Amino acid sequence: MFRRTLNRLCAREENRVGTRTVFVGNHPVSRTEAHVAQRFCDNRIVSSKYTLWNFLPKNLFEQFRRIANFYFLIIFLVQVTVDTPTSPVTSGLPLFFVITVTAIKQGYEDWLRHRADNEVNKSTVYIIENAKRVRKESEKIKVGDVVEVQADETFPCDLILLSSCTTDGTCYVTTASLDGESNCKTHYAVRDTIALCTAESIDNLQAAIECEQPQPDLYKFVGRMSIYSNSIEAVARSLGPENLLLKGAKLKNTKKIYGVAVYTGMETKMALNYQGKSQKRSAVEKSINAFLIVYLIILLTKAAVCTTLKYVWQSSPHNDEPWYNQKTQKERETLKVLKMFTDFLSFMVLFNFIIPVSMYVTVEMQKFLGSFFISWDKDFFDEEINEGALVNTSDLNEELGQVDYVFTDKTGTLTENTMEFIECCIDGHRYKDTTQEVDGLSQTDGPLPCFDKADKNREELFLRALCLCHTVEIKTNDAVDGTTESAELTYISSSPDEIALVKGAKKFGFTFLGNWNGRIRVENQRKEIEEYELLHTLNFDSVRRRMSVIVKTEGGDILLFCKGADSAVFPRVQNHEIELIKAHVEHNAMDGYRTLCVAFKEITPDDFERINAQLVEAKMALQDREEKLETIFDDIETNMNLIGATAVEDKLQDQAAETIEALHAAGLKVWVLTGDKMETARSTCYACRLFQTNTELLELTTKTIEDSERKEDRLHELLIEYRKKLMHELPRSTRSLKKAWTEHQEYGLIIDGSTLSLILNSSQDSSSNNYKSIFLQICMKCTAVLCCRMAPLQKAQIVRMVKNLKGSPITLSIGDGANDVSMILESHVGIGIKGKEGRQAARNSDYSVPKFKHLKKLLLAHGHLYYVRIAHLVQYFFYKPLYDAAYLTMYNICFTSLPILAYSLLEQHININTLISDPRLYMKISGNAMLQLGPFLYWTFLAAFEGTVFFFGTYFLFQTASLEDNGKTYGSWTFGTIVFTVLVFTVTLKLALDTRFWTWINHFVIWGSLAFYVFFSFFWGGIIWPFLKQQRMYFVFAQMLSSVSTWLAIILLIFISLFPEIILIVIKNVKRRSARRNLSGRRASDSLSSRPSVRPLLLRTFSDESNIL
Repeated sequence: MFRRTLNRLCAREENRVGTRTVFVGNHPVSRTEAHVAQRFCDNRIVSSKYTLWNFLPKNLFEQFRRIANFYFLIIFLVQVTVDTPTSPVTSGLPLFFVITVTAIKQGYEDWLRHRADNEVNKSTVYIIENAKRVRKESEKIKVGDVVEVQADETFPCDLILLSSCTTDGTCYVTTASLDGESNCKTHYAVRDTIALCTAESIDNLQAAIECEQPQPDLYKFVGRMSIYSNSIEAVARSLGPENLLLKGAKLKNTKKIYGVAVYTGMETKMALNYQGKSQKRSAVEKSINAFLIVYLIILLTKAAVCTTLKYVWQSSPHNDEPWYNQKTQKERETLKVLKMFTDFLSFMVLFNFIIPVSMYVTVEMQKFLGSFFISWDKDFFDEEINEGALVNTSDLNEELGQVDYVFTDKTGTLTENTMEFIECCIDGHRYKDTTQEVDGLSQTDGPLPCFDKADKNREELFLRALCLCHTVEIKTNDAVDGTTESAELTYISSSPDEIALVKGAKKFGFTFLGNWNGRIRVENQRKEIEEYELLHTLNFDSVRRRMSVIVKTEGGDILLFCKGADSAVFPRVQNHEIELIKAHVEHNAMDGYRTLCVAFKEITPDDFERINAQLVEAKMALQDREEKLETIFDDIETNMNLIGATAVEDKLQDQAAETIEALHAAGLKVWVLTGDKMETARSTCYACRLFQTNTELLELTTKTIEDSERKEDRLHELLIEYRKKLMHELPRSTRSLKKAWTEHQEYGLIIDGSTLSLILNSSQDSSSNNYKSIFLQICMKCTAVLCCRMAPLQKAQIVRMVKNLKGSPITLSIGDGANDVSMILESHVGIGIKGKEGRQAARNSDYSVPKFKHLKKLLLAHGHLYYVRIAHLVQYFFYKPLYDAAYLTMYNICFTSLPILAYSLLEQHININTLISDPRLYMKISGNAMLQLGPFLYWTFLAAFEGTVFFFGTYFLFQTASLEDNGKTYGSWTFGTIVFTVLVFTVTLKLALDTRFWTWINHFVIWGSLAFYVFFSFFWGGIIWPFLKQQRMYFVFAQMLSSVSTWLAIILLIFISLFPEIILIVIKNVKRRSARRNLSGRRASDSLSSRPSVRPLLLRTFSDESNIL
């Protein structure tokens, strides 16, 4: 009893490790044994971050983890507890404003998540209980409940299909919300439950399901169902992904299904896929933290120096305790060390506004609002899919302007992924589907135009293979399970290649008519209907790179048809057959076509019995099912006979070549990472201008190292040879990696997956443990790199390897398929293409665009402008950082924040068309150029110079005995008001001088901020406020402006402060005109693809081309 109780309490932990058992309908399968219900999570979806009770403490804790917020909290507490020269309001109000705005923003976003969760959790579902349909809320579904789902409804949890309204127990599902694929997928019920189509029959079912614990892979599921009836032995059936209906998917073309819940709530695959996405930080954010530390050190130094000078000055008795300000007894008894510490804190509070508390909230607003410009850009809208660009995270906008390396997929990214059947080869004879003159041979008449025909039986065998070996399905406008001879056939598949091959066979007279009840129907050239029983499907995967089907003909013969990559098929066929096909495959690959080889073999009944038993046993396994199936597949797919090969064209995307050319001109290194064979990928790289005609290619592939007995030794020799070649041609440059383009011979590198594995997993002896470092040195010197035959994990390894290079270059990955997700998540910036291989890449990316060509404007225009804007914003906030509590409080919040926010959203220091047409401008901001030590010191010294002018200019003005006609003299509050007025006008007019792109918004916020300052000063000093203990600013501003000398002083000080800026602008305009004249003389000889040297960036914000409009 104790053991049973302990097992029940620990059931969840034990099942998490291995498998879980689900009882259908929560009915015990044995009436003699006690049924102990296992505890699983409920069906509530929780995507929100906060609750009503933990929002305040949790949000405050997260906000005060930021160094600036925590710092101002400390300053505020010091002002409250220690006698300081400024009011606690000066720190408390800005901090309260920043914390409140951020909390409201995050609270609103979380409220939207709560609302979305409730819509899902409170939706209505129907559950079968006691042979009746019971209406419940979705969140009340339990594991084991039998759920009824109607057509066009979304599955409320992960279900195992029990039965449907169709006679064969199939249903059709769309998974657009999961992976973006809009085509219908077929799912199947086990044959023992197909007939259970009523609530009564379902309720009488006694069955148990054993399956794996929840895991996020959408395409993997391992389980088995044990069905108990009147017989003693239970009937066991294997369960796979084809039996699992995922939460979020939608039932289509099927009136009703019944399914049993196996995963609910946060354990569904959909929920698991939306968790664990790592947080990326931009280089600008890291620079901000570095600047904060520098200014904090400056603040501490100023406070320490001022504290020291105070006690040096007070060392004289008449200064320490003058006759008019005697110390109290308590002050005399206070420890000197404690007094020095409180004085140090007082000086810190006095100078603390050099660290701008409002910068963080302004930066967040700039990123959030700025991201809408990408979504609103009409150039990113694609009419074919009726969608535009999408921003999944706004934290990386400026990182788009700092990219060093671009990693791109090939199929569906550089190419359209719209496959067109071009030709095929049967026993070495070439067949095309169009009539034309080729090589002087006229194609013959008949259903198969060819140059020299193969045997008729081999032709038909090849075309039958194309009609049978695939996962294509038929979609008709009428019923999904009716006849299709008279209906218009629409082929649907997750792979465009397969549709192209089926359509290619149809052009040659063999038409695939569909698969019903496990029987495949094909119409041959004689218009006869052939039926084949589908016995087994050996599914395609990225490791095997092939797929096979086992079918039985109407005559009882059992055949295996296999298609796959040449590298996966050639080792499994007769050697003498390869030579006939290999030349055609290589020729097609050189032309840029995607090639597949087709093979077959006959299986005897005895062999099939053995194979069938092995497959059934492996499919029933709960542990290592995939590994066991892969072993059996390898055993089956041997000693096959090669029939022929196919060539399918995947056209380049529009402007793909121009985009890569522009990226090269911008100084970016482009790497293509693909799973395709080398010849096809290389041809595509030439077509898209990744490789130029004068590019010398260096190969590190299986072909180049397979001749050696010891591959690692040969690999090491090649690595050393290539490094010497590159180092001799390209001596080490002092410039950054990105700008180290050669004006001499260009080199490109080609490497395949197996060679990369050798490099990354080389043995640790002295001769080969530096493979990786040598390989990276070679890559850094090459202008382009092609990695072919790459597995998804290897793509991520390549990106990670480059990320860890010296200098930490910024990486960007772009792809369209599920196999690109790993590299998209690994890179600094991930771009997803809304392609035809699903939306997994777009869903896991930071930004998604419809086409590869949109990357050009995204980086060269938006990325460039985003970086310049936010860099100027950051430097400006540290530059403009004083006086009465109200003025200190309003300075960063109202007087100077709106102009820089508008600037950081709207500024175009260079016209967008110019940025796109001249990609070399992108190089001027590379390497975080505007937030390096030089520009930082420039802004810091500029602030110090202007501060000196403000103070000493006003100080010399006050040397006169009187500034008013009536003989009255001004006091310290007037002195401070003059300084503050000059400060506000100078920093605002400085921003006006920097603005190149004026809109009505800029005019409104710049001149409106100055007008508001004047209005506020009159208003604040013109009324006696009852809540103030001291009215120190009463009538000060109005009295100050009554003096002509003050007016002249303010105007003069503003002009002196801005004079260096004006001189710099004049010099730059002269240099720009001179550069324009020189450029017009060289324009004819310059080409877009050249790699020019780069002039040093000025210590100013903008380049010499700043005024180009």
